[in-house]
Amino acid sequence: MLSVLIPTYNYDISKLVAAIHAQLTNCAIAFEIIILEDGSTLKLNSSHNLDYTKVIKNTQNIGRVKARQDLALKAKYDWLLFLDADVFPKSKQFIYNYIKAMSHDYEAFFGGFAYHDDKPEHSFILRWKYGQTKEQIPASTRNKSPYKVIISANYLIKKEVFSAVNTKIEDTKGYGFDNYFGALLQDNNAKVWHIDNEVYHLGIEKSESYLQKKEQAALTLIHFYKTEGFNNHSNDLLRLFRKLNNFKLAWLFSLFYKFFNSNMKKNLLSNSPSVKILQLYRISFMCYAYKNKMIT
Repeated sequence: MLSVLIPTYNYDISKLVAAIHAQLTNCAIAFEIIILEDGSTLKLNSSHNLDYTKVIKNTQNIGRVKARQDLALKAKYDWLLFLDADVFPKSKQFIYNYIKAMSHDYEAFFGGFAYHDDKPEHSFILRWKYGQTKEQIPASTRNKSPYKVIISANYLIKKEVFSAVNTKIEDTKGYGFDNYFGALLQDNNAKVWHIDNEVYHLGIEKSESYLQKKEQAALTLIHFYKTEGFNNHSNDLLRLFRKLNNFKLAWLFSLFYKFFNSNMKKNLLSNSPSVKILQLYRISFMCYAYKNKMIT
């Protein structure tokens, strides 16, 4: 009935797997848990001896997109629940909530993200603050534009729909593919519904690393914009970029990034980063990267 698929790379997933397994067992359904250790040293306590759970090991890291594709190919059930390694269910009814959702006429369900209220140390503030502001969104809001807030760290999807969409993502490494995945779901007219069934995001990166990932995500958007048009989407950043480019204003934001990126970084890596400045940094970096042909 349900295949739970978890790609992992150098992260301790013992508590996550134990919690998910216990919930699945309590629901008394047919299930399997498949873990893909993607070229790292897996940190799964073998003493669990969990039934219907198996580990696949890659000798080399293939990236999250390809890892999910491989997991889906090995799954034997029609419903796939993808979870990132650095999450943990907010509710003890987490699995039950997804099983209940299956009875509705949708092809993919996104449970959402949550962040603990305790403020992390200052070197992690940017990721935590952005997550609370832009990712911790109730389902009622997400459903107003169902393809916009697509967080692939926690979602349930029919196997045939996933296979039709994910195989179109050509680059298996990088960052920022959730936006593209959402656009492909929209292109395929997939029936998407959001529910309040969050997981806590535990693996918060340091601000400097996260800023680099946001830059990579912008480059990913530019790549798909240039190679595939990327017209049918709900991404605010790409919509703004397209408008600026159409009105010949991308050069102005590129120039802004050139002269003020160090000032923006100073704020973003500080103890009190501004999400608004992060958004300005992202769009100006995107324009700079596009104008300077950082992506061919």
